[in-house]
Amino acid sequence: MFMKQIYLFLADGFEEIEAVTTTDILRRAELHVTTVSIGSSHTVVGAHGIAIEADTLFDDVDFSDAELLILPGGMPGTSHLDAHEGLKQLLVAHHAKGKKLAAICAAPLILGKLGLLNGIPAICYPGYESYLHNAQISSARVAFGQQIITAAGPGCSVEFGLAIVANLCGDDVSVSVAKVLIA
Repeated sequence: MFMKQIYLFLADGFEEIEAVTTTDILRRAELHVTTVSIGSSHTVVGAHGIAIEADTLFDDVDFSDAELLILPGGMPGTSHLDAHEGLKQLLVAHHAKGKKLAAICAAPLILGKLGLLNGIPAICYPGYESYLHNAQISSARVAFGQQIITAAGPGCSVEFGLAIVANLCGDDVSVSVAKVLIA
């Protein structure tokens, strides 16, 4: 139905709920989500010891078809994402083209440090707000500003996924997916 290309980035120490729940919800909305390991292995181990097999490796992808780039949080996963220069360059270039970004939990700190949250509503895991440079810190569980969606943490994963679906596909599709999930 919808053939928008989405990439979700995985690094060792990622928050499993955020990555899996978001990917699941987007795929239920018939969006094309590719999980990308930023490491040298397809197998990425989450913050709670759950191993996930990524669809591909960062170095093997041409991201020119990307509609949306997603960063799950978790520690030390967020720190690993933040240390990946290629990913940070991709995020800045993608944003400069007016394309969409989404980050949850600690991961919005990456966007903040890159100066991508200036003047827009954003939220993150409590305690990381100081990294959301010049953002309008939101009290909502999920915040949307310009082309960026952020969410507060693991317990917001369903809302985060549904907000992305609403943004890309419309409220009707988001409501339909939410109904199936009993969300």
